[in-house]
Amino acid sequence: MSKVPSLNYDKLIKVLQRDGWVIVRQKGSHIRLQKHYRNEVLKIIVPAHKPIKRSTLSHILKQARISLDDFIKKL
Repeated sequence: MSKVPSLNYDKLIKVLQRDGWVIVRQKGSHIRLQKHYRNEVLKIIVPAHKPIKRSTLSHILKQARISLDDFIKKL
């Protein structure tokens, strides 16, 4: 299994957008994205941090339902 990378929020958002996520709004240093997935709307919040903590990134990927390997391929 791969290790969660340390990266900046802008790179993470680019990968999420390629996966179909859309920026809904930004309030302060928090960017809210959502995605229509089957018959539900998934929502995640990405902190505008450079870099994002590895543990935070791993939680975001879980909420976004993206496996770490898929995420790394999309980088």
